[in-house]
Amino acid sequence: MKLSLGFFLSVLLVACSNDKHTEKYKIFKYNESAGISSLDPAFAKDQANVWATTQLFNGLVQLDNDLAVQPAIAKEWYITADAKNYTFHLRTDVLFHQHELLSEKQRLVTAHDFVYSFRRLTDAEVASPGAWVMNNVHSFEALNDSTLRVTLKTSFPPFLGLLSMPYCSVVPEEVVSQTIFRDEPVGTGPFHFQYWKDNVKLVMRKNPDYFEQGLPKLDAVSISFIKDKQAAFLAFLKGDLDFISGLDASYKDEVLTRSGALQENYQGKINLQSQPYLNTEYLGFLMDEKNLSVTQQKAVRKAINYGFDRIKMMTYLRNNIGTPALEGFVPKGLPSFTEDLKGYDYNPEKAKKLLAEANISLGTEVILSTTSSYLDICEYIQNQLQEIGLSIKVEVNPPSTHRQMVATSKLDFFRGSWIADYADAENYLALFYSKNFCPNGPNYTHFKNEEFDSLYELAIQQTNDSIRYALYHQMDQIILDEAAIAPLYYDQIIRFVQPNMQHFESNGMNMLNLKYVEKK
Repeated sequence: MKLSLGFFLSVLLVACSNDKHTEKYKIFKYNESAGISSLDPAFAKDQANVWATTQLFNGLVQLDNDLAVQPAIAKEWYITADAKNYTFHLRTDVLFHQHELLSEKQRLVTAHDFVYSFRRLTDAEVASPGAWVMNNVHSFEALNDSTLRVTLKTSFPPFLGLLSMPYCSVVPEEVVSQTIFRDEPVGTGPFHFQYWKDNVKLVMRKNPDYFEQGLPKLDAVSISFIKDKQAAFLAFLKGDLDFISGLDASYKDEVLTRSGALQENYQGKINLQSQPYLNTEYLGFLMDEKNLSVTQQKAVRKAINYGFDRIKMMTYLRNNIGTPALEGFVPKGLPSFTEDLKGYDYNPEKAKKLLAEANISLGTEVILSTTSSYLDICEYIQNQLQEIGLSIKVEVNPPSTHRQMVATSKLDFFRGSWIADYADAENYLALFYSKNFCPNGPNYTHFKNEEFDSLYELAIQQTNDSIRYALYHQMDQIILDEAAIAPLYYDQIIRFVQPNMQHFESNGMNMLNLKYVEKK
């Protein structure tokens, strides 16, 4: 690809934050320590890819900061009473980014483009990790250029939320079919692709033809790939990055007090943003008969739940960033969350009694599998459970190995987390539906309960939110009663932001939506 002198200058401007010429441009700079594997929305599986593709693409709908579904390329839609048929009326002013393979280098998006994009998403040869989004879809068809109809196999109230995922973005067939699309994407988003050198720099420029009037406010987005999180934080403090996401052990105590507030010497210099994150951290138990561990016994699983202090854990290990999981598996931040569930408090005497009733001898060893990022939490639990008579051996695996072993139900007892794919509690409760046993679904614990299954099947047919939420609460209580997991905490989004950033907001899905951001 031939690159102009102006392009190289723009990349230089991004790379050299102290250059006097950067003052002319509003460039948003952030770091992605995990790296980005693809800019194709069909492969937007992890946060790094999702954040990047969100700037480049649009779908039919989008989520606002309250996780409510809002129009995007679809300006309105109609749903039949049985919640099986969705008719979308599209905007007629949405253009794909300029590309030489498009007619006149640019063209309007039509309903036919969505038919192609959805068909591609489900194509076995493409092997998109997001193909599951369409599992309940019976058909999709373009009634004309601006009308799309989607028919479901069965009613599924969270379906609109599914369509807000980057997987469901619209892409142009003529570009996808003739390019390596992961490396040279063409979408409709507020920014268009400019330059990407793997593990060095990714640059996206303002889309002057973006359909949302007056957006974006920025001239460009620049992404660096500093792997060391402490080094990235130091770059942020120097002003070379505009925000840092997450709380790493290497700097948490330096920046935050035990109560989760900014240390005095950082107040006024950087801004701290925080809100509930749709992520539940937990300990999982394999419920298969082949599991010979003592955790196969419900009494032992309950003892573990009672055997460690979640409140103290959050204070000393997380600087109170997050909420102790004293309720169910469904986290704070979802509209169906309730504090009325009967969870587990810290009760070591009750834990000891449960172990005695189960005839568990003192010092019985149980292996807990985790990754290095959660070693401090697992060692804390190890020490606390030792006091009730359980000897916990903490086994640390590389993240990729751990994820694979969890996803294939190879671990008897493991540290896990579930980040919402879409903003409905069904996404969490599906982990315990017996027909979702991995590898065909996310039921990694192989939990099976007939009452739970019946309630789940009833809930996904229920279009009345109040009734559906009540069913969710019953299901979550069953998970607690059976001690299928030990909930640890409901996570919290934490962001450190430069003071000159305006309209830099997020939602419970921890989305990075830069089209509204202004840099003063």
